Amino acid sequence: MRLIEKVWFHQHSAKYILVPLLLPLTLIFWLLSLLRRIAYQCKLLPAHNISKPVIVVGNIGIGGNGKTPVVLWLINVCTKLGLKPGVISRGYGSNAPHYPYLLTPSSTVQESGDEPLMIYHRTQVPLSIGADRIQCAKQLIDQGCNILIADDGLQHYRLKRDLELIVVDGKRRFGNGLLLPAGPLREGLWRLKTVDFVINNGKQKPKGSEIPMTLLPTSLVNCLTNDVVKTEQFLLKHERVNAIAGIGSPARFFSTVQYLGFRISQKQGFIDHHNFTETDFSNFSEELPLFMTEKDAIKCKAFAKENWWYVPVDAHFSKIEEKRVTQSIELLMKNT
Repeated sequence: MRLIEKVWFHQHSAKYILVPLLLPLTLIFWLLSLLRRIAYQCKLLPAHNISKPVIVVGNIGIGGNGKTPVVLWLINVCTKLGLKPGVISRGYGSNAPHYPYLLTPSSTVQESGDEPLMIYHRTQVPLSIGADRIQCAKQLIDQGCNILIADDGLQHYRLKRDLELIVVDGKRRFGNGLLLPAGPLREGLWRLKTVDFVINNGKQKPKGSEIPMTLLPTSLVNCLTNDVVKTEQFLLKHERVNAIAGIGSPARFFSTVQYLGFRISQKQGFIDHHNFTETDFSNFSEELPLFMTEKDAIKCKAFAKENWWYVPVDAHFSKIEEKRVTQSIELLMKNT
């Protein structure tokens, strides 16, 4: 874990030096964010209406909070309602031949980035990446999509939205509560009161009106062969495993592996969106199975070994909360 993250989330003693040094930059960040928000509110900067409903999934902090499982869940909800959803993504780390870029079965992780390709492979719904989310939205509408889900687009005020969902890491919460770079926040805590739903990702008790969400893995998928094995069956033969994770919070993934009943012999965390190479695995014993996230597996497919497995997770909500979100989507479509 980087030192700055220890300062943000774990009260590292370096906070007494780094936070005072970074506070002037935080003040500048706050001022620029405020002016930008006012410019959109006063229509000095144009916000674009899209002809189809837009759902935004995002957070007010940096790092992995569990947005992607929520996007996957929303796709499933929309599909059950008979809708044709499309996904808008910034495509972090992508190098597409052009933008906006519509993913195809032959798209590579280098072209699209890891999370968009994972979502596309899992759902097969139209997915467009690019910095100009307005153009991405138009591209998806041209594909016949009648509802759009913007992944990590909360601060992209240029795109008007009909429904906003914030995902909160139930364990790390908001760290020291400061804006970047002295803290991990892109917007203040006030933003939580302006959205339609705040989703709490974790086992901690949700606060206020937050919706509790649980990420549940039920199976393992082989990175090389795509064979699927139930975790209970895998445990009968392999209790000890190795694990890697290149996500916002590697510790969350390691905890998930242990929650499933496995004992981790070796583990290593990498920064989010880490571009894996074979050398990253040179220190791991090949005798034990190696576990990774679904997002990481996308980038390791070309050099995967027979005993490498990824752990897909799905977002689970109570029936009451699922009904609340579903009814909100139905109301959107009724008013369109």
